[in-house]
Amino acid sequence: MPAAPKLAVFDMDGTLIDSQAVIIAAMADGFAAAGMPAPTPEETLSIVGLSLPEAMRALRPDAPEDLVAALVAGYRAAFVAMRAKSGGEAQSPLYPGARAALDLLAARGDLRLGVATGKARRGLDHAIDVHGLDGMFHSLHCADDHPSKPHPSMLHACLADTGAKASGAVMIGDTEFDIAMGRAAGMATIAVAWGYHPVARLRAAGADVVIDRFADLAPALDALWAEAAR
Repeated sequence: MPAAPKLAVFDMDGTLIDSQAVIIAAMADGFAAAGMPAPTPEETLSIVGLSLPEAMRALRPDAPEDLVAALVAGYRAAFVAMRAKSGGEAQSPLYPGARAALDLLAARGDLRLGVATGKARRGLDHAIDVHGLDGMFHSLHCADDHPSKPHPSMLHACLADTGAKASGAVMIGDTEFDIAMGRAAGMATIAVAWGYHPVARLRAAGADVVIDRFADLAPALDALWAEAAR
């Protein structure tokens, strides 16, 4: 019986692509459309990774559900409009070294790649398309089909899609929600230092490893898998 493949699952925003500028701008426009003052950029980045309804509830805990729905709709409309205007790739570029790291990992026969993102399906499909990542990932899961992070549903689906076991899987992300999701699924976790949550917050969430550049990713993955195999 062949051995189960290894699995590396990536978050999208703040991990593979830098969409911070458009997220902050769309949040400001969405709040303005609802007649509310915008959250600060720091507040907005603090909730990246959550599904939109959960993000809005975290930003405005006292908001009634009709206002939460209006904020979600306003954000989505603003985001789509900005994406259409810019074309997408320049708006949310891949981080330096991301493509080379993905190509290196994708060439390995013992490894499967996945995505678990708070993006909607339309946004995920667009990001895959504009960055030429079609066929790179064996499993793609997003907020449209699952509970919000840190619930482990998306990671359970990635495991099922690929035949990997949690003991041989790693979640890679830039927020405490990614780390908590990975831990809840029984997976090892790698936090990236270039994203939207500070390193202290990632360490406090229980990240197994924190890396400062994409060139460090493959060695970090191999070290975690070697440790799991002992």
